[in-house]
Amino acid sequence: MLKIEDYKIVFAAACLIAVLLLASPTLGLIIHLPGGDKFSELCVLGSGGLADDYPFNVTADESYLINVGVDNHLGSSAYYIVYVKFRNQTEPLPDTTTGTPSPLSPICEYRVFLQDGKSWEAPLTFSFSQVSFSENQSRIGSVTMNGVTYGINETSIWDAENNGYYYELFMELWIYNAESHLFQYHNRYVALWLNMTA
Repeated sequence: MLKIEDYKIVFAAACLIAVLLLASPTLGLIIHLPGGDKFSELCVLGSGGLADDYPFNVTADESYLINVGVDNHLGSSAYYIVYVKFRNQTEPLPDTTTGTPSPLSPICEYRVFLQDGKSWEAPLTFSFSQVSFSENQSRIGSVTMNGVTYGINETSIWDAENNGYYYELFMELWIYNAESHLFQYHNRYVALWLNMTA
């Protein structure tokens, strides 16, 4: 049989639980529990907007379409630059171990301001011109991206193991640093291998 003092303890515990339940919406506004990981995403999608149907065997004067996308999961708004670069198989990519970008110059760029939880996607059409083949190498004189032509003068040596002249179209993600007032490499890049064919 419970004594009156035992009822007081049960009543006090029930009152405390009721107060916490009633105050929980207000406490949620005051107390912020740590969220999940904070990160940005950079992606390249095929012509259908999915992670397939990427161009691989490319030829001169043919137009190709991919989509470039950025997602912001940083917990705050962010200002990004996506640099589009082009290389042959011997030129350097970004180094994810040291967090340094490729030293190659960008061909073109996208500037994107995204609120937290938002996504951005844009088409990137490209074609190659002034393409030539001699002995064991191919040369691309220019690339047209979204209607603008850029001189690139890239050469690739025949890859006998993989049977092709390989180039790589890649994108680097940069983010604005409010403290330094500069854009810095965000240690994210995506790449698309291309085999130039006659």
